Amino acid sequence: MKISTKGRYGLTIMIDLAKKEGNGPTSLKSIAKDNDLSEHYLEQLASPLRNAGLIKSIRGAYGGYVLAKNAKEIKAGDIIRVLEGPITIVEGIEDEQPAQQELWGRIRDAIKGVLDRTTLEDLKNHDDGEKQQAYMFYI
Repeated sequence: MKISTKGRYGLTIMIDLAKKEGNGPTSLKSIAKDNDLSEHYLEQLASPLRNAGLIKSIRGAYGGYVLAKNAKEIKAGDIIRVLEGPITIVEGIEDEQPAQQELWGRIRDAIKGVLDRTTLEDLKNHDDGEKQQAYMFYI
């Protein structure tokens, strides 16, 4: 499984909104500027995130986006699935030998497990200057 820029930048949007949770709406322009990303591309990602009920848009001069739920309730897997589709690592595993099916299934389940146990709260609290806490990423 390879996560594209859609998934990576979508996660960036969501982490940024989680870090600013409770401080009012955040514009995509400021997220783009802070992360050196294309504002136009982030606009394309905001729509499916909004349609999935993960973010809300606020109109007006001081508008922007906010999380639609608490950061503790949003999993990394929710974001990746919205932007990337189902989490799979091999297509057509039913045609492979049982041992291979088992291996691919275990790898898929491990990836899903990490994504579904990791919340935006976990990610927003991660200090860039410190090593990642191993417990958060155990499979």
